[in-house]
Amino acid sequence: MLLTNHAKERIIKRLSKSRRYERIYSALLDFLKGTEKIEVNDRIVIFTDKRKSLVCSKLEWRKLPTEEIFGKVEDIEEAYECVFWGDKKIVRKTTPRKFLSEIPDGSFYFYINREKRVIYVGEEEPLLAITFRPAKRKERDYVGITNISPKGSS
Repeated sequence: MLLTNHAKERIIKRLSKSRRYERIYSALLDFLKGTEKIEVNDRIVIFTDKRKSLVCSKLEWRKLPTEEIFGKVEDIEEAYECVFWGDKKIVRKTTPRKFLSEIPDGSFYFYINREKRVIYVGEEEPLLAITFRPAKRKERDYVGITNISPKGSS
């Protein structure tokens, strides 16, 4: 999962209280453990714990083996925000080649944004966290597939 600057600031304010990447993502992972996933449409996903909600957008990705991912990033010399979302979660601001040497071999979802200097490699489809906000009423009332109104009628 990648974060917009706005989402980072909201997570810092509401969860982590620290600006270090490791702390921000650690707080995010702790939040995600106890959440429900609501698929709003084919592009938007909301994770909610009934009090707070993380609004995410699905990103365009390609599933590539590790060797091809190395080929895509071999010409990059600048530091990127690199995220690996697999068995273990790794987040670092480093050069992509150095980062990719730490991940296991296999086939992963891959996303790169050269303009924003971010790379995602993971076992799950990449998401972009847009904002982190208090849950809306319909998200607090959400149960499984249907919404149940507080009055008892659906």
